[in-house]
Amino acid sequence: MEVIFKIIRTTGFMNMELGNIIMIIAGFVAIYLAIVKKYEPLLLLPIGFGVIVGNIPYMAGLPIGVYDTVANGASQNSVFSLIYFGVTSGIFPPLIFLGIGALTDFSSLISNPKSVLLGAAAQMGIFITYLGALVIGFTNEQAASIGIIGGADGPTSIFLSSQLAPELVGPIAIAAYSYMALVPVIQPPIMKLMTTVEERKIRMKPPRRVSKTEKILFPIIVVIMASLIAPGSLTLVGMLCLGNLLKESGVTDRLAKSAGNSLLDICTILLSFAVGASTQASEFLTVRSIGIFALGLVSFMVATFFGLLFAKLMNLFLKEKINPLIGAAGVSAVPDSARVVHHFAQQYDKDNHLLFQAMAPNVSGVIGSAIAAGVFIGIFY
Repeated sequence: MEVIFKIIRTTGFMNMELGNIIMIIAGFVAIYLAIVKKYEPLLLLPIGFGVIVGNIPYMAGLPIGVYDTVANGASQNSVFSLIYFGVTSGIFPPLIFLGIGALTDFSSLISNPKSVLLGAAAQMGIFITYLGALVIGFTNEQAASIGIIGGADGPTSIFLSSQLAPELVGPIAIAAYSYMALVPVIQPPIMKLMTTVEERKIRMKPPRRVSKTEKILFPIIVVIMASLIAPGSLTLVGMLCLGNLLKESGVTDRLAKSAGNSLLDICTILLSFAVGASTQASEFLTVRSIGIFALGLVSFMVATFFGLLFAKLMNLFLKEKINPLIGAAGVSAVPDSARVVHHFAQQYDKDNHLLFQAMAPNVSGVIGSAIAAGVFIGIFY
């Protein structure tokens, strides 16, 4: 009977707490949004499953969870903690940037370089939220890590928090990926508020054709300039540009396909699952986590607002007007934000195709958020 009672005490049912139930329900919601609503399924599904797995209760001392690195007084890493090490050490985000670079076509930005300004303007959300986080009591390192959520770039948010505020990696990563998934929900109301019907109908000329030489030189020039401006951005920008050079060189197709498919998929699965598993109720359900989610939403909304605002300001000085909606794509959610802009514009003119033009500030935002992260690393590391 003593053995039977001990078995019962070791079950998850006996160790279940209200917080675990709440988080498991949240995991089901994430999976529902991924499968039924198709909101970033490649991210939300493994994250949601990770949330469920990370909140299955177990007896203290068992090396199971992502935070379990010591058992019975001896160093013993759990399997999940080893996977989570790829997150907290900053290994997975640069590898994901390598894959993103191998999949991304920078032609739209090369053909319309003034779009860099829109991507830069959208980064205002990062710095304004950084100041707001300082005001409510976060440290410089924590505030910088929270502010970067406004870039709507999950890998960048994870990388920066792993370097400056590793204790906040879990909630910051969940917030960043949640807002990336909710781009189609968050951005349209702001776009509607900031633009008129006439502005939404503005048609832009097709961009010029970009030569292969330009495509090859672009990642090389970007990595040099970005790393000279903010050396801390070298890890992310360097891997992004390497992936793009593999794609555009024309002589490393096999490497580009591996980086953009197998490697990217593997890292995405492991990172998303580990991030979800890090949301153990005892670590995640805190006032601090709620504050991070609130600040992250503000950061993302402010970034969208400034991207749209700067596009409208640019039109005051441009003879050939741009559709200000593309300013909303200045956040780094590639390519979802560009798609949202495209579909929103087609609600007012079904023949207005903005996807390619919106990709210019979109990829600019990826580079801009990585540079912003590099600035913070240089100042606070």
